[in-house]
Amino acid sequence: MNTLPFKRINDEVFIAVDDIVRFDVRAIEFIKTKALENARGRARICAHRNSTDSLHEMLIAIQENSYIRPHRHHNKIESFHLIEGEADILIFNEEGVINDIVRLSKENNFYYRLNTPQYHTLLIYSSLLVIHEVTNGPFDANTSDFAAFSPDENEKAQIDYYIESLKKQVISFYISQ
Repeated sequence: MNTLPFKRINDEVFIAVDDIVRFDVRAIEFIKTKALENARGRARICAHRNSTDSLHEMLIAIQENSYIRPHRHHNKIESFHLIEGEADILIFNEEGVINDIVRLSKENNFYYRLNTPQYHTLLIYSSLLVIHEVTNGPFDANTSDFAAFSPDENEKAQIDYYIESLKKQVISFYISQ
């Protein structure tokens, strides 16, 4: 097949349209290119056909400077399988203190699964992170909430300060281990 079988939903979301979904290096390159072109610095190809599916699988590329606001999912399980890149997944308590860090890299963990509704975000250390994410559906925006201790995606100055603060907290966390 010469063309990639993806339907564009918007600049950030594409859906695989074949009955048998296959992701090869072309899909990875496609999604990386789309993440680089996207204003929010991320893009995904959904292997599931629609938001009501019971299982959601996505190939996701995220730029290093993309801000993923800390959030949690109620009644959801999420897992990441690392394909390319390096990142820390930060797990927070209710007040925004880091409780745990999962390092995703070829030298550390290549897989992560969060079974409980805890606030979490990513700090990405490679120019692009590519992951395979799996979660249960259906998608309902009301089953997730953003952490009050973190800035909104539109608050650029606060985001920069917050990210720098998180990086310092990560260093302290690793030193204390």
